[in-house]
Amino acid sequence: MKMGIVQRLCSSWSNVFRLGNRNSYSSFNKSVDPTNPSCSSSSFLTHGIHVFQCPDAVGIVANLSDCIASRGGNILSADVFVPQNKRVFYSRNVFVFDPVMWPRMQMEEDFLRISKTFNAMRSVIRVPALDPKYKIAILVAQQDHCLIDLLHGWQDGRLSVDITCVISNHYRSPENEVIRFLDMHGVPYHYLRTTAENKREEEILELVQNTDFLVLARSMRILSSFFLRSYGKDIINIHHGLLPSFSGSNPSKQAVDAGVKLIGATSHFVTEGLDAGPIIEQMVNINAIT
Repeated sequence: MKMGIVQRLCSSWSNVFRLGNRNSYSSFNKSVDPTNPSCSSSSFLTHGIHVFQCPDAVGIVANLSDCIASRGGNILSADVFVPQNKRVFYSRNVFVFDPVMWPRMQMEEDFLRISKTFNAMRSVIRVPALDPKYKIAILVAQQDHCLIDLLHGWQDGRLSVDITCVISNHYRSPENEVIRFLDMHGVPYHYLRTTAENKREEEILELVQNTDFLVLARSMRILSSFFLRSYGKDIINIHHGLLPSFSGSNPSKQAVDAGVKLIGATSHFVTEGLDAGPIIEQMVNINAIT
């Protein structure tokens, strides 16, 4: 799998938390207070992200847009999806706003009101510049390319998270570039040798108990039902193939053997079914297999 696919894919699934302090910016324009149009002042704009899920109905987009605009916010991107086979509305809005004009607690109240109006099953607000960073742990195997891309994105500020540790069932020497990078940034590296009889899952659970979610970056390990239930939080897998086709081991070879001319990668949530969790993002490599 080409490195470019991994880089673009990791950037895609990180959208929900990547907009941090480095993406806030000062605006030299005048902002108008929606409650007092005659009063204007210099503003400091920061990013907000709102993810919404509710039964499909008329007026959801209008209400969400009006909520943001009425507080002086401006939508930068909006993704809306309604599946054909069920009446469920999904949306994700990225917007900029002035925290002075729209305090964080007021934002919670405003979106909560919309949630109640439309009987929402999910309404998540993130303001990366103001909210605590998510704590994550990364599980890897022998290959480094996915891990390296994540670490570079984290170093550059594109991934606004705290990496608590990296866990692997493959030994890496102190001279390995990943180990040297982790040491330099104070991120613990845990080598846990595993066997078919002992997957060391209880030890892994102990190491990740204070995390918000896990990332499998070419981990190549199948997590048991015991592990998934015990952890109880989201786990994201970066899969070097286009699910739902070619799941399991060596999906690239499966694709070549089947005569597929395009390859790609998928990020998805981990469930008890092998590579069967909900898909977060997919990316196709524009280079055909020859």
